[in-house]
Amino acid sequence: MMPTRFAFAQLPAENRRGIGLMTGLVVCMCILGGSLWANAQDHRARIITFDAPSAGTGMSQGTFAGALTPGGEIAVLSVDDNNVGHGFLRARDGTFTEFDVPGAGTGAFQGTFPWSINPAGAITGEYADPGYVEHGFLRAPDGAITTFDAPGAGTGAYQGTQTGAISGLNPEGTVAGVYIDANSVYHSYVRYLDGRITTFDVAGAGTGTFQGTLAFSINPAGTVSGDYIDATGAYHGYLRHKNGAITKFDVPGAGAGSRLGTFERSINTRGDVDGSYADRSGTVHGFLRLRDGEINTFDAPGAGTGSGQGTNDVGQINPAGEIVGSYTDADGVFHGFLRTP
Repeated sequence: MMPTRFAFAQLPAENRRGIGLMTGLVVCMCILGGSLWANAQDHRARIITFDAPSAGTGMSQGTFAGALTPGGEIAVLSVDDNNVGHGFLRARDGTFTEFDVPGAGTGAFQGTFPWSINPAGAITGEYADPGYVEHGFLRAPDGAITTFDAPGAGTGAYQGTQTGAISGLNPEGTVAGVYIDANSVYHSYVRYLDGRITTFDVAGAGTGTFQGTLAFSINPAGTVSGDYIDATGAYHGYLRHKNGAITKFDVPGAGAGSRLGTFERSINTRGDVDGSYADRSGTVHGFLRLRDGEINTFDAPGAGTGSGQGTNDVGQINPAGEIVGSYTDADGVFHGFLRTP
């Protein structure tokens, strides 16, 4: 199976890397959330299913919906029968436009992997070349594709440049993401529309393998949200403001051991952030941090209380403060949720 990419907060950092598929929940819940937000008061709401052209029908193949624009355009990843990734733009009328980044590999677990789309229709993501090295790309609304590598990105297999998996592209065309160096340490970057790239590390981030700084989301104000992994393997949340100032935080009750702590996920236009945290027993809970620093925690009804169970996949937050995500019950089954303000 293709390695997961930024999939579940409670998984070890090494399982976040690579060119693999989102195994379904983070990105798909963002799409589901878009429909829920738009139709929360509309009892006539309906669900439209679709498959991208060339989508495979085997295990871990098929169609993976990325982000959604206000106009209804969707960034779509299609994995074909050979486990190669391809990018698609799905228009509101259901038509698909395929694109593959020049230089993307055509072998298994290589190809083009789109993740985010902004209101103008620009799409960002990464592509894996024939050597499994990752590179970032930005596809303009007119279809022109620009590729880029963050300074310091490694050139070995499963190293290189990735973009934020949750709203990693803002309306101005600024990209936030992660690069993995030659020692498999995580660092983060901001890429501006003119091509300038600023890299950063949060003070306190570890420098060992699968440690460092991860960026997931950027809002219209240019504030980046993410988390960092310290030298003990514990996770902590942070915000990087447009001027470069960094605010770090931990949710009260978060565990301090390896693979425990605070897992920040998404930021909205107001500066509120959401995510999850693992307590010292390994049970996972959701949180909402308001822009003034106040933190509220929550558990989805029916969430399990065992290690690795709970409200463990808090996804995207919209401007109204509504949050979508998933939780695991006592039997290890995943369910979706929508949390209203």
